[in-house]
Amino acid sequence: MVAVHGKATGKRKADSFRLSFDQALTNSSSRPRIMRRTAIAHIRSVYKPHFLRPPNAQKSSEEPETLQINNPADGTVVASVVSATQQDVVECISQAEQTFLSGVWSSAPAKHRSTVLSRLARSLEEQVPHIAEIESLQTGRTIREMKTQLGRLPEWLDYYSALIRTQTAFVAPTSGPIHNFVSRVPLGVVAQITPFNHPLLIAVKKIAPALAAGNSVIVKPSELAPISVLEFAEMAVEAGVPEGVLSVLPGFGSKIGEALVSDPRVKKVDITAGTATGKRIGSLVGANLSSFTAELGGKAPVVVFNDADIPSAVNGTAFASFVASGQTCVSGTRIIIQDEIYDQFVEQFLIKVASITRRIGNPMNPLSSMGTVISTRHLDRIHSMVSRTKGTVLVGGSPMQGPSPLDGFELSKGSFYPPTVISDVSLNDELWTEEVFGPVVVLQRFRSDNVGIQLANDCKYGLGASVWTSDIAKAHWASAAIQAGLVWVNTHHRNDPSSPWGGMKASGIGRENGVEALESYSQSKSTIINISSTEAMRKDDWFAESGGPARYG
Repeated sequence: MVAVHGKATGKRKADSFRLSFDQALTNSSSRPRIMRRTAIAHIRSVYKPHFLRPPNAQKSSEEPETLQINNPADGTVVASVVSATQQDVVECISQAEQTFLSGVWSSAPAKHRSTVLSRLARSLEEQVPHIAEIESLQTGRTIREMKTQLGRLPEWLDYYSALIRTQTAFVAPTSGPIHNFVSRVPLGVVAQITPFNHPLLIAVKKIAPALAAGNSVIVKPSELAPISVLEFAEMAVEAGVPEGVLSVLPGFGSKIGEALVSDPRVKKVDITAGTATGKRIGSLVGANLSSFTAELGGKAPVVVFNDADIPSAVNGTAFASFVASGQTCVSGTRIIIQDEIYDQFVEQFLIKVASITRRIGNPMNPLSSMGTVISTRHLDRIHSMVSRTKGTVLVGGSPMQGPSPLDGFELSKGSFYPPTVISDVSLNDELWTEEVFGPVVVLQRFRSDNVGIQLANDCKYGLGASVWTSDIAKAHWASAAIQAGLVWVNTHHRNDPSSPWGGMKASGIGRENGVEALESYSQSKSTIINISSTEAMRKDDWFAESGGPARYG
């Protein structure tokens, strides 16, 4: 543990920060805008698992559960989703394996798979407004966030479409009259377990390279937000992905997810989840000697040096901390600020937080700044962690109540938790050490550059981090010293299909995105051909009675 530099602020300083926040909270430059727009997404009342059922399949003796998908903003039912059964899991894997062995997709020319993925990208582009509304309704995230996020998803399909079209094999430089060419072949049936926070984004990040490589893919989406992934699977069939190549099995992870990943016919498992879940799933996968990729928990530090541009750092930190209501694995939750600018940064940051808070309203309102957390259960968990801290709660700290100043939306109906900023937190406090997965950040100050980096690394996780400085040498030094798989400089949470994404330490193993992800969904295959003449091959007799020299290996 590194030493904390004194008490972050005394009671007077904390009161001063709160006063600035309260003034900013009530200072709206315009009258509240009433938003009466209602969702127009054409959501079916009931969704079922998406997979190729075997002909003459026996009716399951197991009664399927029905998942009720609720809107976290007001508690209303969005749709019902029929959970997969244990029999569905077995049959789905069987059909996926048969489809793989048929070669209809696994052996199709890369050019064909590329064309289909490109067609799927265009279809997804057309459906972004529709899918964005589904995402907003099932997650409580703002429609502005979802339209912006989903608008980028076709890039993943286009990227892997292009990558397999330009991918080449190579010839190994072996000795002797041997031609050794190395190609990559798909793994077979692969399973993916995706979370609630970015339902379709994370699914597409995993599905795109898996399909591009020629695998049969089975997705188990979050039981809290499966609708968009089910819709995407139907779009894939319409775009030309054969039935049986992409399947979606909704259900609870403890039942459907674990049954899926435990099957030895599944050759790779790719999950995004909490670290405890990742360890449990990893042990099941390891028993089958299957491949494993895991993007797990995070507790991202945001290190703000004295020479940072404060307005840029404030805006970037607010985005890092509160986009998706803090429900991202790279959420900037530990704000580490150098002494000389601490007070100035905190004052401006709280003004920004006040602006976000007063503009929280109906998530379907395009002017709403931040949505809900995923459920009342998760809301209670967040609030319990905040309630236990011995730190100083500068702003926020309680579930939101009453009508929204933005549009009159009744916030008490939903799982709204305000941006919460806490100072004076011990390095043993769970808010410093554990993932909250909500809009809660802690402030810490430091004197020397080295201590700032020590604080950043004082964590069991190592997924994301950001550094704010105007000194390019310091930027290189700090980013190299921070133990994280992703380090942003003067920005945060940038993502691109070409940029590897994954963590160090307890944040997981393997990588999403880039060439690395495509290769993780395939394996190399060496084909070694003896190109000697017939006469030379006849002489290559290890067990010849003459006992003369012969090649070994």
